[in-house]
Amino acid sequence: MVGVSPKIAPSMLSSDFANLAAEAKRMIDLGANWLHMDIMDGHFVPNLTIGAPVIESLRKHTNAYLDCHLMVTNPMDYVEQMGKAGASGFTFHIEVAQDNWQELVRKIKSAGMRPGVALKPGTPVEQVFPLVEGATPVEMVLVMTVEPGFGGQKFMPTMMDKVQALRQKYPTLDIEVDGGLGPSTIDAAAAAGANCIVAGSSVFGAPEPGNVISLLRASVEKASLTT
Repeated sequence: MVGVSPKIAPSMLSSDFANLAAEAKRMIDLGANWLHMDIMDGHFVPNLTIGAPVIESLRKHTNAYLDCHLMVTNPMDYVEQMGKAGASGFTFHIEVAQDNWQELVRKIKSAGMRPGVALKPGTPVEQVFPLVEGATPVEMVLVMTVEPGFGGQKFMPTMMDKVQALRQKYPTLDIEVDGGLGPSTIDAAAAAGANCIVAGSSVFGAPEPGNVISLLRASVEKASLTT
């Protein structure tokens, strides 16, 4: 994995939302690279979480990279507001963007954000290849290792085949994994080629979250030396 650096992104969905600014600062101080923000619309997934107003509020308190994962049915409707709110990355789902992803990626970039594409466990990895290879490509692929919409689910090891396929095909691509990542599953994800690691309950639920962040990073760094 030469050319891709580890990015550890604690999932703020598992944080104390009443103290979001303090939680964000704590994660960055403990060594996190990104803050992962789950935006759910209650339609594409059953849950309803946060939107642009929360991103805008948090942006006033942190310069951190806000890695926004939009689990929404109409991602195009969110681009302008998320850009204005201060989102750093805008990752949409391929399942709802088959027809307009080129325009969507262009809009995300012109709004000053970094485009990424996500795929659910049941979606074949081949569906995102055109987006990585397009004239205006996405800059990250997020492989969901659980069904999107809820925190605290069990990691699906079979999803690592998708990660491996992406890493073999695109050696310098940022490949993110999200769902059930922690000390017991990180080695499988890192060995497959994931370099951006989203971890929620395993970080926020740990007695020493900083130790978990360090462990996740060390696993990705170690795997990068052997691939």
